[in-house]
Amino acid sequence: MDLFQAMTVYVKVVEAGSMTAAAQACGLSTTMVGNHLRALEQRLGVSLLKRTTRKQSLTEFGGLYYQRCLEVLGLVANSEQLAEQIHTEAPQGLLRITAPPAFGAERLAPALSEFSRRYPQIQLYVVLSNQAMDLIDSGFDVAIRLGELQPSSLIARPLQDYTMTLCASPQYLARRGTPQQPMDLQDHDCLAFAYPSTDDWRNADKLWRLRGPEGEVEVAVSGPMTINSSQALHRAAVEGMGIVMLPDALVGADLLAGRLVALLPGYQSPSRSMHLLYAQDRYRLPKLRAFVDFVIEQWAR
Repeated sequence: MDLFQAMTVYVKVVEAGSMTAAAQACGLSTTMVGNHLRALEQRLGVSLLKRTTRKQSLTEFGGLYYQRCLEVLGLVANSEQLAEQIHTEAPQGLLRITAPPAFGAERLAPALSEFSRRYPQIQLYVVLSNQAMDLIDSGFDVAIRLGELQPSSLIARPLQDYTMTLCASPQYLARRGTPQQPMDLQDHDCLAFAYPSTDDWRNADKLWRLRGPEGEVEVAVSGPMTINSSQALHRAAVEGMGIVMLPDALVGADLLAGRLVALLPGYQSPSRSMHLLYAQDRYRLPKLRAFVDFVIEQWAR
């Protein structure tokens, strides 16, 4: 027995006043209406209606059960309306986003200005961090993540690779000369990024890898500063402190303006894969669908 349909039929019988009228309202035969009522009474173990050849009336329990059926059917109808609203309403509400610091500051944040103009009813809560936070436990709706992904139930949409450039300021190159091959970097001031979470942060990121005609080349570099901030490395490089290997998201504008100069053009700097992550069941939310579509529009691979 379909309990939901049986309850619907019972309500129609009460409101229509007879099984014949209820059958017409439900598009069923009178026999089928009777079958639903009998099955419902057998399930409950009590009579719902008093039937005579001339009329029908509710038992005491039947009246109470009728009221409860109205409540249940009303809740079901409200739930369906809520689902319809989720799919049709304008995107709104608080959207929680996490992204890598350099990409978040230089690419994502400027793009979010356009996103906010398109969807003014969405409030953005953005956390920029290199930590791969758990979306569900941390309460985030969506993440932009660098590097290889661990197996999970999250949806992962590929974005453009996160590329790096080896560069220095014109002032530095005028003072120290321009390296012509990777091993020349050993004679230059190279500014390194520190990862304090590693076992030995003092050696962090001081082995630079470049790919050229002969394959991958590893160069042990040294210099006057190791620091755990891409933005700080960027500023130090622009001021002529040394050579850096930084994300294009951070140095792209300086390369175009001539404040920094790309080095070793015959060699490719490392790149990392980048993905947009979100839980499949949350994709039903209009605010998340809007953001996913926007990010894919901006940075799809």
